[in-house]
Amino acid sequence: MTEKLAVVTGASSGIGAASARALAAEGYVVVCAARRADRIEALASEIGGRPIVCDVTSDESVAALAQAVGPRLDLLVNNAGGALGQDPVEVANLTEWQAMYDTNVLGAARVTQALLPAIEAAQGTIIFVASIAGDGAYEGGGGYCGAKSAERILAGALRLELNGRPIRICDISPGMVQTDEFSLTRFHGDQARADAVYAGVPGPLVAQDIAEAVAWVATRPPHVNIDHMTIKPVAQAAPWKVFRGEYQH
Repeated sequence: MTEKLAVVTGASSGIGAASARALAAEGYVVVCAARRADRIEALASEIGGRPIVCDVTSDESVAALAQAVGPRLDLLVNNAGGALGQDPVEVANLTEWQAMYDTNVLGAARVTQALLPAIEAAQGTIIFVASIAGDGAYEGGGGYCGAKSAERILAGALRLELNGRPIRICDISPGMVQTDEFSLTRFHGDQARADAVYAGVPGPLVAQDIAEAVAWVATRPPHVNIDHMTIKPVAQAAPWKVFRGEYQH
């Protein structure tokens, strides 16, 4: 049997690294794609995968990724992205907005375009790791909510456009996931502000929770498409409504 091949972008940490591990456990050979060579080399060594340094905002870098992947690809996990800043629109740093669109939206589109022929050759699957930020606006979320909304629409348009061709398209939208880097990056290294995001929340999600969903979607029978999946911790009713404290028994 031909080995199953997956590409995970943004595989150097968080949900990306956890997804690479979960897919390897399901028998995939995982191409771990990210900018930080040391991180993906260590991960690939751990799971028997292949590290490929890739910047999803670069046409040349993504073309090199496609060349390295080859003619067939069973699964693409568009995970590279993230949030920068949480300022009101009135004073928002639009350079940060540009960076969020470049990674979350244009990066996902660029990688999808480059790898689509290989995915179609394998009758494969594309999973977009989106966010519940794409469900609607919240204060300070003009840039990130906009980018994640656009990523969700990208996935939906692609699903319609590829109808009649044996390619599955899914978007998974996590709520609050506590990782080492997401909030720290968003707040430019301000550890106290990053920690405050999760303070008092009983049981925020962890990267492995989303990775398990990625692996589950990928391993459904070929005729089954999971269009959209939302995953939140019990403590989170909406992006802007999170319970903090202890549950009453």
